[in-house]
Amino acid sequence: MEVEGKTEQGKAKNCFLLVASMAAPLDLQAKYTDVTDIVSILSSEGVDYLLSSEQKVPLSSCDGKTTCLFFSANWCRPCKAFTPQLIQLYNTLRMEGRELEIIFISFDRDDNKFQEHFKTMPWLAVPFDINLLKRLSDWYRVDRIPSLIPLYSDGISIEEDLIGVIEEYGAEAFPFTRERREELKAIDKKKREGGKLEDLLAHQGRNHVLSRDGKHTPISKLVGKTIGLFFGAHWSPPCRAFTAKLTEAYKELMGANDQSFEIILVSTDRDLKEFELNVSSMPWLAIPYQDKTRQDLCRIFDIKEIPALVVIGPDGKAISTNGKSMISLYGAKAFPFTESRIRELEAALRKEGEALPPQVKDIKHDHFLKLDMAKAYVCDYCKQQGRFWAFSCDICDYDLHPTCVEKTS
Repeated sequence: MEVEGKTEQGKAKNCFLLVASMAAPLDLQAKYTDVTDIVSILSSEGVDYLLSSEQKVPLSSCDGKTTCLFFSANWCRPCKAFTPQLIQLYNTLRMEGRELEIIFISFDRDDNKFQEHFKTMPWLAVPFDINLLKRLSDWYRVDRIPSLIPLYSDGISIEEDLIGVIEEYGAEAFPFTRERREELKAIDKKKREGGKLEDLLAHQGRNHVLSRDGKHTPISKLVGKTIGLFFGAHWSPPCRAFTAKLTEAYKELMGANDQSFEIILVSTDRDLKEFELNVSSMPWLAIPYQDKTRQDLCRIFDIKEIPALVVIGPDGKAISTNGKSMISLYGAKAFPFTESRIRELEAALRKEGEALPPQVKDIKHDHFLKLDMAKAYVCDYCKQQGRFWAFSCDICDYDLHPTCVEKTS
């Protein structure tokens, strides 16, 4: 059986830890501690420096900066998956002149593994000490890794799922407050419901999508069309199967000289080579692979599984997130993919069924055939694909198109 692919394969799933929690009071102090607290804790434990690559830096190097504690481990697969995303965020914010610092606190089992993990990081680290780790994880109540804890002292309401919000928004999540998360959600809603295709698909650095031959199609030329956003990947067998159905519907609509419809691939491929292979098999357009808009669209439309087809109407607003089912059931007939069109098709289908007898006796088969509904089947007489109404045998695996029935006299 084909299983639909998940879009969250690259996301970190936290490792749960069995960590005692005795020292931290119940007043949620960890959420409102500032950098002076971590400095005081380290000083009280005899630690008077932090590590930067192979150098020692004074604890005061974090003064005046927004500081986050990063609890992680080399043996933890979610940690290793999340670390590159955090590095990208860190470098982006530093390039923008944001005063952000991160202090790595290792859950590794020995100093060698700590060093191996830390050498990939551009920020600071607490010297490796298992006993100190236990006290710090207890103080900040760390029960899973990776865990990222911002240090604020002014009662700011911090977004609790900081790993999740960084995975979704990257550097835009800074300064990691609940207020910022609500702002970002409002921006997503405006893009989803605002009716402006350029706001949804373009940004300041790109105002086009790609064709299979690499040419640029301005998004402004797509305004006023019905757009299908196809979320898929070449590595997924269900996506390749649905691509064939979608291609058939697309070519049928294009063959009818209908220029009011277009499809745009929102790739979830694992690398550029896969993306290029995927695009080469498709007759429609695509968001460039390097563009983060791909991830943004997955978040905006809450895409959890692939393949998925989101339909955007001529007014720039989402008509349906269930375009896959529409295409699978009705093909090109589902256009323009509105609820009223689906009701029309369902009504016509019911009327067609009412005009057929409940059962027939066909000269080509020994048993009575009962009228049945099937999403897809192959007619045992003409060997062509069938859909919806079929005359089927309850005793053996035999199906006929209604038009292929030859009744006995």
